[in-house]
Amino acid sequence: MAQTPSADVDRSRTQVAPSEQYNYDIVKKFAIMSIVWGVLGMGVGVWIASQLAFPFLNFDIPQITFGRFRPVHTTLVIFGFGGNALFATSYYIVQRTCQARLYGPKLAEFTFWGWNLAVALGVITYMLGYTQGREYAEFTWQIDLLITVVWVAYFLVYLMTLLRRSQPHIYVANWFFMAFILATAILHIFNNLAIPVSLFSLESYSLFSGVQDAMTQWWYGHNAVGFFLTAAFLGMMYYFVPKQAGRPIYSYRLSIVHFWALVFLYMWVGAHHLHWTALPDWVSTLAATFSILLLLPSWGGMINGIMTLSGAWHKLRTDPIMLFLITSLSFYGMATFEGPMMSLKSVNALSHYTDWTVGHVHSGALGWVAMITFGSMYHLIPRLWDTQLYSIRLVYVHFFLATIGIVLYITAMWVAGIGQGLMLRAFDEYGNLSYTFIETVVFLHQPYVVRALGGGLFLAGMLLMAYNIYKTIEPVRREAARQVASGRTETTASASRA
Repeated sequence: MAQTPSADVDRSRTQVAPSEQYNYDIVKKFAIMSIVWGVLGMGVGVWIASQLAFPFLNFDIPQITFGRFRPVHTTLVIFGFGGNALFATSYYIVQRTCQARLYGPKLAEFTFWGWNLAVALGVITYMLGYTQGREYAEFTWQIDLLITVVWVAYFLVYLMTLLRRSQPHIYVANWFFMAFILATAILHIFNNLAIPVSLFSLESYSLFSGVQDAMTQWWYGHNAVGFFLTAAFLGMMYYFVPKQAGRPIYSYRLSIVHFWALVFLYMWVGAHHLHWTALPDWVSTLAATFSILLLLPSWGGMINGIMTLSGAWHKLRTDPIMLFLITSLSFYGMATFEGPMMSLKSVNALSHYTDWTVGHVHSGALGWVAMITFGSMYHLIPRLWDTQLYSIRLVYVHFFLATIGIVLYITAMWVAGIGQGLMLRAFDEYGNLSYTFIETVVFLHQPYVVRALGGGLFLAGMLLMAYNIYKTIEPVRREAARQVASGRTETTASASRA
């Protein structure tokens, strides 16, 4: 049984324009902020990649050195760019597929200002040197509390909109968004359990310590990947791929198996980041086992998305938005094959603590998350403003810049990481290490230069997208302003005649 987004039958059922029937204002705000944070976050990413390739760029300004800018980059890209894109698309999709206006407009407005305030405060505190000093979720405890309140509001808005639906079925994309909202809430709360030093201090102590703290951090870290960066963006995929292709989802049954297997298995795999540490061996073995099993539902989702193009493959020749969406699924398939492979202890012995992990993360982050977001935004934004994209040619240029940038990035990191791993475990005939640590650092220079070049190309594509979206929206905004001014003039003239 195939299933397709049911939203666009609205026009035949009612004479009310979608922009009046649905709350598009909040979707527009999140969409714009996603692009703004994306430009800033990727700009910072290119800067810190350049600092690694050319250390002299670490000027004597503490706020912009690599150590402080690295969490700024991840926060801006994951929570700023990705988070705002998820709010925008989830609010849009839940309204369209449920044929119901978004619940609680003021509450939805609060999620926008609260979320973006948290991102901005996080960036400021990182640059000032205030963190929890942990691998993940380094926000101060006050920002953590703000995020918790925002997330509860988000859950209420989303759930109550689902309950107001006029459609009997809950479309599959909404399953993934709801799983993402619930799982992220659990992860955020338990990973950030902390005791503040005082009510007015930014310092706090984690409730956990030692290996328990490491386990909690990676339970959060990998499930942030699993639910924030995978399940949620699969919600995008299950709506925008069939909409752009004009085809129903390939298999509704496969989407059911894909969903339940994914949400069950992901919760168990975080400990595979802690092989060869003080973590009990049985825990990391269990995590590796579930990681291998995770390959099946991950590829099930990829196949379901790609096979949705059955009968519509010709669109890849003429539709650059479709290129973004299908390429993102290809990278999703590659990244979800590489991840389980790297969770095996024998492979992990080579890859652990090397740049291979960085390459793997960016294969998923740039190839899957960013590309599906770009495609979704190119589909979404013209519909929000009821206009056409300014330039399809620029979408093509963006696609090729992004794709070449990703390939350069991950190839450079594969070379860097595997080379690091081999050099650090090479022994001479006397049992001594064949290479000193500094020799491995020298070896990394060229891959780091290529990585920075790849990131620069990806950033150039992001800047092109921002320009294209600006030129798409600006004429509509000017026309709306002109109409408002014209209406005011007519009102003033009528009043003076009276």
